[in-house]
Amino acid sequence: MSHDSTAAPEAAARKLSGRRRKEIVAVLLFSGGPIFESSIPLSVFGIDRQDAGVPRYRLLVCAGEEGPLRTTGGLELSAPHGLEAISRAGTVVVPAWRSITSPPPEEALDALRRAHDEGARIVGLCTGAFVLAAAGLLDGRPATTHWMYAPTLAKRYPSVHVDPRELFVDDGDVLTSAGTAAGIDLCLHIVRTDHGNEAAGALARRLVVPPRRTGGQERYLDRSLPEEIGADPLAEVVAWALEHLHEQFDVETLAARAYMSRRTFDRRFRSLTGSAPLQWLITQRVLQAQRLLETSDYSVDEVAGRCGFRSPVALRGHFRRQLGSSPAAYRAAYRARRPQADRASAEADTAPGPTPTLHPEPGPVPLQARRTPATSSVGQALATASADNGREAYVPRATLPGQRSGT
Repeated sequence: MSHDSTAAPEAAARKLSGRRRKEIVAVLLFSGGPIFESSIPLSVFGIDRQDAGVPRYRLLVCAGEEGPLRTTGGLELSAPHGLEAISRAGTVVVPAWRSITSPPPEEALDALRRAHDEGARIVGLCTGAFVLAAAGLLDGRPATTHWMYAPTLAKRYPSVHVDPRELFVDDGDVLTSAGTAAGIDLCLHIVRTDHGNEAAGALARRLVVPPRRTGGQERYLDRSLPEEIGADPLAEVVAWALEHLHEQFDVETLAARAYMSRRTFDRRFRSLTGSAPLQWLITQRVLQAQRLLETSDYSVDEVAGRCGFRSPVALRGHFRRQLGSSPAAYRAAYRARRPQADRASAEADTAPGPTPTLHPEPGPVPLQARRTPATSSVGQALATASADNGREAYVPRATLPGQRSGT
């Protein structure tokens, strides 16, 4: 199945059933979901901002299960609608799911499948991607989620082409975003797709956020620690590992620094991050190699040494499995695209008006984050790390950091 921007006629041609309305947005809430993520689509689509030039949506807040719905801080929510209201929506948003390891209610999954079958656009913000995956709506598609949960998503749903470097992925009728603030990026993208750059820019000004963020999750993926382990003793070990990637050390070294046996360390690390420590460590080294290939003139052999790989052969093998390209080919493709990206950035910086963009107005921007087939996605490599599973996947086509999301 191709996801090239020129090869999605089926998604583009899908029409809403007669009872659904394009302007109606249903937000599906579950008990245990974080309140911040849940509030993003409520704020974007549920407040009348026509005075600011933002077209109005009609919001339906739906409970995905029996209430009351408990959320952050012990708050209880009572949704005004149930699953039956989804049948009227042209867009259905799942802003979060309470657990990346437990299955969502089957009734909610059936409602999402029906909505999609009837032409509705389905959106998963952050861990909401797990609900879409459980419904089978991400099978064979590119998708993203919070980078810390990407390994689990890829492992639990191997037919999903997970890319943890994206802020959001638009695959036409199914869209997903990374964690927390990236949900705002995707919601702005939806407004931009529906009503054009001017409307999205007006909404961004009202929300006091950038109309379009550049870059992806990689700036956080390779250095930030997840909230779940911020106060855990393992956080210090993870921080040390990130600061010493240029050294040759293994998981036994990390376990010793944590004063744990290898077996206990593996179990604790996996429970906190969703990834085995060896898989995580290899991914961090590959990400470091990407950064050096993009920003330095080191040879591939030197890059391997500076990223803690024991040999250039090891770097090439892991690099190809995760990104579907050799290090030399990746660098060449990156540099070939660099002048084009620099020109686009310069044009955006000098464009007139309060909301400069990379796309001319009026009208929606093209669908973003399309993919072409390759050997393995970054997300799948996070889950399989050192074994090439041979499945077809989707990876970025030598895109630059400023071209991955929202362009």
